[in-house]
Amino acid sequence: MLRPYDDAPPTARLRTDAAAPGESGGVALDFTAIDFETANSSNASACAVGLVRVRDGEIVDQAGWLIRPPAGHDVFFELNVRIHGIRPEDVVDAAGWSDQLADLVAFTGDDLLVAHNAGFDMAVIKRACDATGDDFPAYRYACSLQVARKVYRLDSYRLPFVAAEAGFADFPHHNATADALACAHVMIDAARRVGAGSIDELADAVGVRVSQLATAEAPAVSFAVA
Repeated sequence: MLRPYDDAPPTARLRTDAAAPGESGGVALDFTAIDFETANSSNASACAVGLVRVRDGEIVDQAGWLIRPPAGHDVFFELNVRIHGIRPEDVVDAAGWSDQLADLVAFTGDDLLVAHNAGFDMAVIKRACDATGDDFPAYRYACSLQVARKVYRLDSYRLPFVAAEAGFADFPHHNATADALACAHVMIDAARRVGAGSIDELADAVGVRVSQLATAEAPAVSFAVA
């Protein structure tokens, strides 16, 4: 059984001039935003995932749960614990990567995935599957960090600053579901600003790449704070 770690949906303060949560401002996007937290510097050490589904530019569903990292990648570094607050005892009864993978795939379906610093999150999928011997889905994906650098003028492109520019502020950063929700708002807002009706159109409009997770992809990406 999956062990959810969000007792209530993440909350955030919306700017008064921003659209309400899930309101697209007229863009018709379909995608799933995803965010992982890791136990240590290994990409395979997924300890939590957050997922947010967007349909026709509106947030329609979200989920998040703890993951027991694969054997050999299950040591929790103090740095990581300080960042996300997840401790070894929190994941003792959580589903392992192999056991929760079907639920992750069921939520995402055939969606294009978006993440903030997507190379990291896609590497988590690939490396965790490598560690457990599972096949990984060949997801298409786009990076909200790359999009934000093209659309916004900011001093920092870390997720809290980018999300605030998109009208989604004061969320619990490094809660995986909250981060996925913030990422979704960024992509919706960016698409609205450039008049794009899909993630592919948004990528084309701002000059970033939509990639696909493939066997030769996802080199190890060191742990980084987004």
